[in-house]
Amino acid sequence: MGRYDRNMMCISEEENNLLRHKTVAVAGCGGLGGHIIEMLGRLGVGKIIAIDGDVFEDSNLNRQILSHTQNLGKPKALAALERMKLVNPDVELLPVMNIIDENNAGIMLKKAEVVIDALDNVSGRMILQQSCEDLGVPLVHGAISGWYAQVATIMPGDRTLDKIYSGLNDAEIKNPLGNPSFTPALTASIEVSEALKLLIGRGELLRNKMLFINLLDNNYEIIEM
Repeated sequence: MGRYDRNMMCISEEENNLLRHKTVAVAGCGGLGGHIIEMLGRLGVGKIIAIDGDVFEDSNLNRQILSHTQNLGKPKALAALERMKLVNPDVELLPVMNIIDENNAGIMLKKAEVVIDALDNVSGRMILQQSCEDLGVPLVHGAISGWYAQVATIMPGDRTLDKIYSGLNDAEIKNPLGNPSFTPALTASIEVSEALKLLIGRGELLRNKMLFINLLDNNYEIIEM
């Protein structure tokens, strides 16, 4: 059996081949981003732009799939490249070892057909939203905190993050709960499923909606935005 045979039980051969010509940018290679990159690579997305200016530290080991005891202190984006060489060498992974800001976001994202948010701060997410709007590119948003998570898909002009984070700044949404191993994995899988639907043009999106996940009480709620 071929690498993508099991993919084609839920997406067509034509769709699977289409993915090989698609480019996805992942902003953040930590808890969410590592899982997202892993899943995109196994799906066979042709090119992944992995953006992160940070390095691994001990506190990442509990949840960040790209981290291990041998790469502490090393760039997260470079770890994504090394991992993809093992997972799927047919995928071109471009590591970008920079922090996204207003000056570089457009350059980093300009070749992407979908952008996936795996950041951990409001200011960075708002820059992503504006850059994606300027470029005419959809953005898949995800955020986690302890047992809780949220996912939304944002088309240019929707300004969904304005509604979610209106009046808030990074200091006001600091995460006091930390993040266990399972919350980023689940949230990343939903973000990737949204990205896949955008790439193949099929399925219902979480557009103008937010999926709120409460794993502690097994509650999944879609909120109209």
